[in-house]
Amino acid sequence: MKLINKYVDKHGAGHVTLRPEDDEDMWHLYNLIQKGDSVRAPAIRRVQKTSATGSIDSQRIRLNLTLEVTNVEFSSYSAAAEQSSSTDPSGSNNSAALQIAGRVIVENPHVKLGAFHTLDIEANRDVRIEKANGWDSIALSRVQEAIVPGRGAEVGAIVCGEGTAAFCLLSEHMTLVTHRISVPIPRKAASAGSSQHEKALTKFYGVLYDAFIRHIPFGNVGLKAIVFASPGWVRDAVYDYVMQEAGRRNDKVLQRALKEKGIKIHISSPHVHSLVEVLKSPEISAQLKETKFAREGLTLDKFHKMLASDELRAWYGPKHVILAADRGAIGTLLISDELFRASDPETRKRYVALVEKVKQTGGDAVIFSSMHESGQQLNQLTGIAAILTFPLDIEVVEAEEKEEEERKKLEMQVDEKEGG
Repeated sequence: MKLINKYVDKHGAGHVTLRPEDDEDMWHLYNLIQKGDSVRAPAIRRVQKTSATGSIDSQRIRLNLTLEVTNVEFSSYSAAAEQSSSTDPSGSNNSAALQIAGRVIVENPHVKLGAFHTLDIEANRDVRIEKANGWDSIALSRVQEAIVPGRGAEVGAIVCGEGTAAFCLLSEHMTLVTHRISVPIPRKAASAGSSQHEKALTKFYGVLYDAFIRHIPFGNVGLKAIVFASPGWVRDAVYDYVMQEAGRRNDKVLQRALKEKGIKIHISSPHVHSLVEVLKSPEISAQLKETKFAREGLTLDKFHKMLASDELRAWYGPKHVILAADRGAIGTLLISDELFRASDPETRKRYVALVEKVKQTGGDAVIFSSMHESGQQLNQLTGIAAILTFPLDIEVVEAEEKEEEERKKLEMQVDEKEGG
C-alpha cells in the first residue's frame, strides 16, 4: 500500500489517501472503511448522450465519485484465481475484491447528487477516506502497518493428501488459498490395479508441479519458508518429486529455494485449517517468530494452555475481559479485527478504549486477523480473550461489581431524597 496523502489533526479529523497494490491492501481498506465514512475513488459509469438528431449514444467513462458509505463487502477469493493460468506464472494476480456502496455526496457532471453507486476498488487506484467518527488509534496504526514497504507472502504452503493439494500463501494479515487440485488415485489392488495406481500418482505429481510453479512465488526474497504438509508420507514424495523435476528441468532457482526454505511437516488432516499446526511446529516457529501471523498462533496456543491449567488466568468474552481490564489484570489481550468492524460506532470506541487501557497498564494487545485460521478460532471464542497477570475468580469479581452497582443506586436514592 502506498500513502499518497494524509492530513489528520490531533482530534482525529481529516483524511487519508491510499493506493492499494495487492490482496492484503484490499483487506486493510476493508478494515479501515466503515458505514458513514466518506470515500472517494475511481468508478466506471455508463453515460447516455442524445445527439442533435435525437439518437442516443451510450458509453462507459471513468470518473471519480465520492460516496457516503452504506455498505462494505470483501471477497478474498474469486473464480479467476481458482483458474489462474500459465499467463500468470507467478500466481500473483489479484483475487481479492472490495466493493463499497453508498450515496453520492459530491456533485459530478455525470452522476446526480444523492444517487446510489457501488465502487469496485481496483489495485493501483487511489482511495481517499474521511472517517465519520474521526481517525482513532486502531485505524491510524493499521494505516502505518499497511504502508510498510516490502510486505508480501512470507510462507508458501502445499497442504497435501493422496491426489489432493491446496496451495496457500500466508502474509501478515491473510491466508489465501490460491489454487486447489484433485486427481483421483485408484487403490493398489492386483497387478493391473497397481499399474493404474502408479499412473495416477505420476499424473498427480505432474499437475502438482505445474501448479507449484504458478502459485508459489519461490523466487521472492521475502518468502521465508516453503512448507510441504500432509498427514502421511505424501509430503515426502511430493517434495522429492518437485526437487527431482526441478533438477531435470535445470531450474536452479527452484532447487536453491527448496534447499534453503523447504520444510516437510506432519499434520493431522489434509485440510487448510491444519496450517495452525504448521505454524506451531518448532521448525516453522523458529524461522517465523518475528512475523505477525506466527505470533497470533502462538499467543492463541498459550491462551488455550492457560485455560486448561489455570482458568482463573484465562478469561474470554467482552463483559469478562473488560472487567479484567478495569482491574489492571490483563497481561495479554487477544482481540479479533472483526470487532473493530462493528457497525455501531460506540461499540468500536469501546474496543479501541479497551486496547488503549491494556497498553497503558503495561499489557500487550495482539489484534488477530480473521483472515488467518487463528483469528477464526478466536472468533469462535467471541472474538476476545485475555491472559491475566494474576488469577481472578469471575464469580467473585461479578459479585463485587453487583455490590458496587447497588451501592451507587443507594447513594443516588439518598441524593434524590436530600435534593427533594
